[in-house]
Amino acid sequence: MRHCINPCIQLLPDGTHKQQVGCQEGPHHSHQVCPTCKGENKILFRVDSKQMNLLAVLEVRTEGNENWGGFLRFKKGKRCSLVFGLIIMTLVMASYILSGAHQELLISSPFHYGSFPSNPSLMDSENPSDMKEYHHQPFVNNISYVKDYPSIKLIINSITARIEFTTRQLPDLQDLKRQELHMFSVIPNKFLPNSESPCWYEEFSGRNTTDPYLSNSYVLYSRRFRSTFDALRKAFWAHLSHMRGKHFRLRCLPRFYIIGQPKCGTTDLYDRLRLHPEVKFSAIKEPHWWTRKRFGIVRLRDGLRDRYPVEDYLDLFDLAAHQIHQGLQASSAKEQSKMNKIIIGEASASTMWDNNAWTFFYDNSTDGEPPFLTQDFIHAFQPDAKLIVMLRDPVERLYSDYLYFASSNKSADDFHEKVTEALQLFENCMLDYSLRACVYNNTLNNAMPVRLQVGLYAVYLLDWLTVFSKEQFLILRLEDHASNVKYTMHRVFQFLNLGPLSEKQEALMTKSPASNARRPEDRSLGPMWPVTQKILRDFYRPFNARLAQVLADEAFAWKTP
Repeated sequence: MRHCINPCIQLLPDGTHKQQVGCQEGPHHSHQVCPTCKGENKILFRVDSKQMNLLAVLEVRTEGNENWGGFLRFKKGKRCSLVFGLIIMTLVMASYILSGAHQELLISSPFHYGSFPSNPSLMDSENPSDMKEYHHQPFVNNISYVKDYPSIKLIINSITARIEFTTRQLPDLQDLKRQELHMFSVIPNKFLPNSESPCWYEEFSGRNTTDPYLSNSYVLYSRRFRSTFDALRKAFWAHLSHMRGKHFRLRCLPRFYIIGQPKCGTTDLYDRLRLHPEVKFSAIKEPHWWTRKRFGIVRLRDGLRDRYPVEDYLDLFDLAAHQIHQGLQASSAKEQSKMNKIIIGEASASTMWDNNAWTFFYDNSTDGEPPFLTQDFIHAFQPDAKLIVMLRDPVERLYSDYLYFASSNKSADDFHEKVTEALQLFENCMLDYSLRACVYNNTLNNAMPVRLQVGLYAVYLLDWLTVFSKEQFLILRLEDHASNVKYTMHRVFQFLNLGPLSEKQEALMTKSPASNARRPEDRSLGPMWPVTQKILRDFYRPFNARLAQVLADEAFAWKTP
């Protein structure tokens, strides 16, 4: 954060004065001995660019190692003088704030970026009165931010000028195998032909007393999953196949993935879709295995843990595999047909965009770009996988993301500050690296105080389209889903080749309340500042335009009237 204030005198315990001057290069202020005080104890501030010594009547004698407790030792007259002076200064400051002419005051808003000086010549098209004023938030900071807009716009222009959507270089299959030897040894390259989901039988060498989930990392690291695995244990032994004195278990991968994006309605889509009798999801809604757990990431800030093996991920689909196995073993054609229609889904909203772990494991990068992405490995095993993406206006997505994940001090002011800082960091990266290198830069992504990169949908989609065809995607908008749930769900059913529902089932699915909506305490914070919204629209505009071009649908440009 960079905050700049007008020069001021700072009283120090050793009796010296120092002048705090403007900051242009970072958060650390330089200090000089004040040339104005000439050794006297004075407190200066500025009003309308004029230096004033409002407290010249005060004499504050400082002694060595004296702290604020020394205030109590002032003589009564001096204490009264100090209090009187502070009251006068407060009244003057208040009058300037109320009159809107407070830009030259000593104490500026803590949320004001002094590194973006106002430039009236660049503000001809901007009128603060055009911005919508929300009655529940003070408008004074919004005015200050509007004055910052031209300098922030320069940062955005710098980023936009460097945007280049290049085609990534695809890795060789043998390179993928060398990176994940164990994964390729467990998952076969062919699946059972009479199952809608990619399934296969695997020998189970354990005995009847063996706990098949004893070492599963999802159980070891999270108590909330233990009840889920208790149910899996009870059903496990009844769903084994026996042949030539050996036990075999059915293993399955998802037929389809809901791959993103976070805060775009994926939870609501998941909750509705799992009501369809032909759809079975993983035992955990968001395993995050492809993007995080297989690298040993639970929370990146906590460092790396033991990597979750692919067997732990496959365990999550055992309940669905049990039903598919039941259909495969059924004697009646009707029962076989019913169970064989089951398709398995997975809904980790990180799958589309999160490749933060690559820097820890893949060292043969090209110009800072990751040599392997999540989709490369999924495609290696499931070239026919179906992929569902739910998107929303990236401006609104970012604010929703901020409200959901920020732990404290949430406000429109704080959000504006974090957006501005993130833009600065992103520009610094773009000055030296390609767009793709910055989007997948783990250090940058962890440094940005808001997840600006998650809304760069076009970058991620284009990289997914290098390995999967456009026909394998169903890309939805949250705005359309919210206005017509029934239509959205029908599109999903058609895409997944699901059977029709009864009227009762469909009514239950489409009339259920929305899942994972904004919390009441977050709704009370109100919207972001209009100028923050304008800044973000400027930033995301070229990315949205490219997305709309790829999808041949202008609705994905999210143009405002």
